[in-house]
Amino acid sequence: MALDTLDLTLLLDYYGELLPEKQRMYCDLFCNQDYSLAEIAAESGISRQGVHDALNHAEASLREFERILGCAGRDARVRGAVAQAQEALLPLMQCSDRAVLQAGESLSAILQSIRETIDT
Repeated sequence: MALDTLDLTLLLDYYGELLPEKQRMYCDLFCNQDYSLAEIAAESGISRQGVHDALNHAEASLREFERILGCAGRDARVRGAVAQAQEALLPLMQCSDRAVLQAGESLSAILQSIRETIDT
């Protein structure tokens, strides 16, 4: 497995608490603190290969959690749908009919609330 930092960081945000403490710590140092494998190894008192193996195991676990639970994928799909809905609302927001404009503003506020819920 290749350690794709961006994917690993995203999955760590969703499922990090499900990992064993050391794997979670190594992932945090690698992804969020930008430590190298050698730096993590020196700080943790294990070999660079040990850190690499732990990160590979963590990545495999995180990918399996996503395969089973699908939270990251679901949230990405919802974000995309919200963006499409907001784009579709733009013509309504240009309408001179007050009732249509109010409906568009209400829908826009609901979509913004959905986006904020996903982003937290």
